[in-house]
Amino acid sequence: MENELKRPGGELASRPLHFFWVVDCSGSMTGEKIGTVNHAIQSTIPDMASEARNNPNAQLLIRTLKFSTGASWVTAAPVPVEDFAWDDLSAEGVTDLGKAFELLAAQLTIPPMSDRALPPVIVLLSDGQPTDDYKKALETLKRLPWGKKAVKIAISIGQDADRDVLIEYTGNNELVLSANNPNALVKMIKWASTAASMVSAPASRPVGTEPGAAFPAEGGENGLDYPPLVIDIDNIPAGDEIDGNDVW
Repeated sequence: MENELKRPGGELASRPLHFFWVVDCSGSMTGEKIGTVNHAIQSTIPDMASEARNNPNAQLLIRTLKFSTGASWVTAAPVPVEDFAWDDLSAEGVTDLGKAFELLAAQLTIPPMSDRALPPVIVLLSDGQPTDDYKKALETLKRLPWGKKAVKIAISIGQDADRDVLIEYTGNNELVLSANNPNALVKMIKWASTAASMVSAPASRPVGTEPGAAFPAEGGENGLDYPPLVIDIDNIPAGDEIDGNDVW
């Protein structure tokens, strides 16, 4: 799904940028946790759409994947952010994280991914420990070219979340954000939603890429030649900045 944008002297093709919300909907998320997730993600959509309008080089496409007893796509196909509507999720069942990784891996191949896509952003939210054998599926995901290039962020919800598993997923301890109360969860979700704008922002590019370019100055024109991204994590909300006496 690629638009042709009018520019002086010719046309510039916008590149697909896929953003995935991957949400734990197991029984332990029931009540305040899943309610906060629904409210917070819904509230990020206008800001994500605004950022997308300011980025002529990328077309932001969003999908939602939920997992509990099994996993399934809430959004059957990628939806442009301006058309995206959040469907409130409910919680029950166990935590089949491996099933979620399997569904993700199936979508991070070409096709269905375009070879011109920018590195995808995958935000995983979970409050517990996997109840299936997730390791094989995670290794498959991480071996895929798009799995390697993806910006992977995790939000660890509550004190019972398995942080080690989430670090395995992100490959970076600093990209596992901790949320032990509703205020913290809202702040972490809002920060994670900005990762889409970071992908194509000059500050997020590694040394050696041309500022303002949609792909590296050296290398091919497909997204798989895009070097790994470096996300500026200085603005992640710190735990000591978060108010709230309600601790999960």
